[in-house]
Amino acid sequence: MSNQAYQFAQVSGPSIHWRLKRNCSFTPVQLGWMYIFLCTVSLGIGVFFWLQGATLVLAFAGLEVAVVGLAFLVYARHAADGEMISLQGANLVVELETAGRLERTEFERQWVRVEPKSGDLSLIELSGQGRSIEVGRFVRPELRQVLAREIRKALRSA
Repeated sequence: MSNQAYQFAQVSGPSIHWRLKRNCSFTPVQLGWMYIFLCTVSLGIGVFFWLQGATLVLAFAGLEVAVVGLAFLVYARHAADGEMISLQGANLVVELETAGRLERTEFERQWVRVEPKSGDLSLIELSGQGRSIEVGRFVRPELRQVLAREIRKALRSA
């Protein structure tokens, strides 16, 4: 089975893997350096005006740095979110990572159903053996059906 057969999957021997990740412009480390730079500039300007007698500028600069820091923290916490779907022999393994929390669900290959949650552009629901999990958060809605077809195709292949 070649890699050409799949748009999202990677084939390595008998295993097929889908690694779906959030599209982030900055890593948490880069974000940290940008925040340090922003703090230096903003607080530097605040100190300059404080020395000139405009004491409230420094207070507002401190408030700005705190609010932007909180927003950056929320962003960094979710920067590594992703979904890993693996077809390994007789098992389909789905791992969802959200804000550092890992959720793992394992299905027997022959019992897995792959269907849209509600409509063609909705998340993909993988279900079987009394369990279900939604995937496709990190795929554009118009490409989720392509991902669903890939998973179905891989489940049917020997």
